Amino acid sequence: MKVGFVGRYPPTHCGVAEYTKMLASFLQSVTPGISIYSLSTDESYTEPYIEEDSGARVYPCFHHKGTDFRKCLEVLNDLGGVDVLHIQHEYGIFGDTDDVLRFSHLAKEEGLTKAVIITLHTVYHPYSGKEGALEFQKRLNEFIDLIIVHSRLQEFELYAQGLNPRKIVRIPHGTLLNPYLWMPQNRLLHNLGVAKELRRPLLILPGFIRKDKGINVLIESLQYFNNEPSLLVAGEVKNPELIEVLEESGVTYVPKYLSSDEILKAVAAADTIVLPYKDRPGTYSVSGILHLSMGALKPIVGTRVPRLVELYEVSRQLTAVPEDPVDLAGKIEWVLNHYDFAVVYASNLYSYAVRVQWGRMARRHLTNYRKAIKAYTQDLP
Repeated sequence: MKVGFVGRYPPTHCGVAEYTKMLASFLQSVTPGISIYSLSTDESYTEPYIEEDSGARVYPCFHHKGTDFRKCLEVLNDLGGVDVLHIQHEYGIFGDTDDVLRFSHLAKEEGLTKAVIITLHTVYHPYSGKEGALEFQKRLNEFIDLIIVHSRLQEFELYAQGLNPRKIVRIPHGTLLNPYLWMPQNRLLHNLGVAKELRRPLLILPGFIRKDKGINVLIESLQYFNNEPSLLVAGEVKNPELIEVLEESGVTYVPKYLSSDEILKAVAAADTIVLPYKDRPGTYSVSGILHLSMGALKPIVGTRVPRLVELYEVSRQLTAVPEDPVDLAGKIEWVLNHYDFAVVYASNLYSYAVRVQWGRMARRHLTNYRKAIKAYTQDLP
């Protein structure tokens, strides 16, 4: 089987790019003989290359938020077509125009693919005010054979917007069981570039640091602890003004882009992982950081926002009201003071992490690829 991804691919610093790489890697591990190609943006490279970790063949052939996919059609033609064309869609990559849909439809018409599948990493609700995105979502019925989403919120929102339920499949974001749990905390922190010794207990907020990640709320919550824990903020700072916030707070931070492997090391070093996200009205997505964190088998304290809906579904006791530093501090302090009980409360989360391991999720993708190809074959005259 030949699978062609359309979207971003590493080394671009993007969560969707890392997701696509992981899916490509595990598809190849569970399916001998499968070939993975990526029709990628040209932000990092302009010439084809083989991505080292996944072995995927990457063809930079369109611009970030571009509308011209003619070069992608040429690449598909040179490859002799693919069995499945799988769009890894994020509005930050493609915008809200339907050019990528028209490209995929044309590829199918010209016999360059048997099935067109899209993963919507973000689904917008009408309250979002994103009229272009809402129109894009409606057009999926016309252009796409199968729509993959990650959460129940996304799934039922698309139903409500009139998309064909037969076309929608929910496949959770994959999870890696953390390979660094055996490593001493000081060694993990040293590998991340943390020079000073941090006292226990240690809280860690990993991943891209943006305003919507709630770093301000987390820092404010520290004043409500009886015995203040250490806090490590690890990840690339996306809003420059947050650097000043971090420096003034005195917390330890590692302000650099972290690969998935480095994030695994960061969460393995934590006593408790904290994800104090703020709500983004009308926006349904899932947190890749949550899935990287789950595999560390540590308590996770998060907020009740759509991105963390899985945490709420399986470990509600460890979720706090968004943008409430007092409630957040109370949840964290309870975990730190009753750690054995917290681990029990979080056991459902650990079980969920095992159920959605990347290998299982790759097999579910493969099953749906085969169904889509079979449907195409049955429709042939």
